[in-house]
Amino acid sequence: MSRRLLQLLPFLALAALVLATRPGQGATPGIPAVQAAQAIPSTDQPVVSSQGTGKVTAPPDLLTLVIGVETRAASSEAALRDNANRANGLIDTLKRHGIAAKDLTTSQLSISPTYDSNGQRITGYQVSNLVTAKDHDLPGAGALIDAAAGAAGDAVRIQQIAFSIDDDSALLAQARADAVRQAHDQADQMAKAAGVKLGKVRSISEGSSVSPRYNYGGLPAPGAAASAPTPILPGTQDLTVTVTAVYDVEQ
Repeated sequence: MSRRLLQLLPFLALAALVLATRPGQGATPGIPAVQAAQAIPSTDQPVVSSQGTGKVTAPPDLLTLVIGVETRAASSEAALRDNANRANGLIDTLKRHGIAAKDLTTSQLSISPTYDSNGQRITGYQVSNLVTAKDHDLPGAGALIDAAAGAAGDAVRIQQIAFSIDDDSALLAQARADAVRQAHDQADQMAKAAGVKLGKVRSISEGSSVSPRYNYGGLPAPGAAASAPTPILPGTQDLTVTVTAVYDVEQ
């Protein structure tokens, strides 16, 4: 061995020691690389994932009605003036039948020209004014619609009605609890079938949905207010909560 190589041996040994104990290179500072790898415990943990669904059915207690008036005239000014008179009469009628001011919202106001059959010459103007009304008195909803139609006449337009549950928090809580219990029972069954024991819950995530009822309508039948009220059938609402749960598995 040459004298030059003998002089370099201490430096080569020191470099090898530094590389073996260098942080961030798969080793713990001050511990050789092989020993550091053995000191890191395994984080692999078997789990079981399950899903549960809770469903509650209840009758709605709120009707959301989109109603308004549509008028036409030779000039935009005349069409707007006629529309304003009819719309104010409609709104006053809704208020007299128990709709609170806070439950009335203008949802659309538009002015547009009308054209001849060729679509080239303007023949007049059309004004549409729609309001959204929230009615908490479902048994009286038919009479409300009839009165509104009587106030607006042939200009009345009913764009949409929708039924909902005003406060569904308690019903969703019930559906959520049912979903969690179902997910736990399902996970426990799978664990037993696999010959292992179900451990602690690791995570639970939720998704919920409500099936609203919509109706899109036209005018109530002429003379409906003078005879039987317009029939309104709210039906029922389905509130569904789905949860996905992940549990540890004990061997």
